[in-house]
Amino acid sequence: MAEKRKLKRFASVFLASSLIVGALAACSSNEQGTSSTGNSSEENSDVIKIGANLELSGSVASYGSSIGQGAELAVEEINEAGGIDGKKIELVKVDNKSDNAEATNAAVKLATQEKVVAMIAPATSGNVIATTQIANKYKIPTVSASGTAPNVTENEDGSINEFVFRTCFIDPFQGIVAANFATQELGAKNVAIYADNASDYAKGLAASFKEQIEANGGTVVAEEAYVADDTDFNSTLTRIKSANPDFIFIPGYYEEVGLIVKQARELGIEAPLMGADGWDSPTLVELAGSEALNNTFITNHYSSQDPDETIQGFVKAFEGKNNESPNAFHALGYDTVYFIKDAIERADSTDGEAIQKALAETKDLSLITGTFSVDEKHNPVKSATVLEYVDGEQKFNSKVNP
Repeated sequence: MAEKRKLKRFASVFLASSLIVGALAACSSNEQGTSSTGNSSEENSDVIKIGANLELSGSVASYGSSIGQGAELAVEEINEAGGIDGKKIELVKVDNKSDNAEATNAAVKLATQEKVVAMIAPATSGNVIATTQIANKYKIPTVSASGTAPNVTENEDGSINEFVFRTCFIDPFQGIVAANFATQELGAKNVAIYADNASDYAKGLAASFKEQIEANGGTVVAEEAYVADDTDFNSTLTRIKSANPDFIFIPGYYEEVGLIVKQARELGIEAPLMGADGWDSPTLVELAGSEALNNTFITNHYSSQDPDETIQGFVKAFEGKNNESPNAFHALGYDTVYFIKDAIERADSTDGEAIQKALAETKDLSLITGTFSVDEKHNPVKSATVLEYVDGEQKFNSKVNP
């Protein structure tokens, strides 16, 4: 299984790289139909096209579909209010099938065929990273709603992906919030970490959590790893149990985490469990069971139970349209459209470079998931929310400022 997964990941990355190289080569040899400064709406056009490169099927379809629903509500509201400078927004969604290579292909399609002026990036960090070269080459401002890995906007050499932004906070901040919550609110001293070893997202969270735990005087008594698609976690959980931690941090995605939580409780592990925004899916409750999720917590981008009037207005509108309560991915998708709208209006242009400049200059923009300004690395400086699961329902616990 491990070799099969490695081969699959290698093939996906190889294909994604090939698509990027091919797309860039084509762009260099034939620029016909693509503006050197990004796409822009024709003066006589009555629409502004925004692309949405999302995981609408595949392993993390819950994330991409939720972002899409939130984005659709925002587009409807904006259009009903008169659009942007009298022009309606057209949201062009493409399914990247939860795959890096497909995400690259979707970005090329949106940039060169659909001629979008901006893009909502994929939900997961790996899929966003597969599109950054396309965004930069075609000068299409691309905003990730939930790609929290630092290298979404900042490359290993410290350079910034000029046309890539995000509306979510980054992994190190989530890890710090989780560590502070564990030690300061729950009084944890001896903690365990159980992370997805194949995920940059999970590894980044684990690293920042561990650093902050130790800075707070805590001790990591067990550090274990699993791999995506694993289903039996009993042997590793047994080792963790033997270390007798009073808190366990499990950064990862809901598909594996749901089974981990279920099996941990079946083994008699009663310690508080905590993760991050990757837990946020109704499927988590289905996999783990409501009772097993008691005494578990997550860091997240917002809570539908926040009493703020603006947030409750969004919740009411979303529930009226979709007949369900909006989760954080819904809210982030909604905010991402309004972030792009605000930039287009301040730029007074749909030119890619003009929108990029306006996005980078964003300051004190109030949205559903918080009021934020964009820093020099194209990250929003904003608060985080801690949620607790009680009988399968997320309950607002606290809000943490950066």
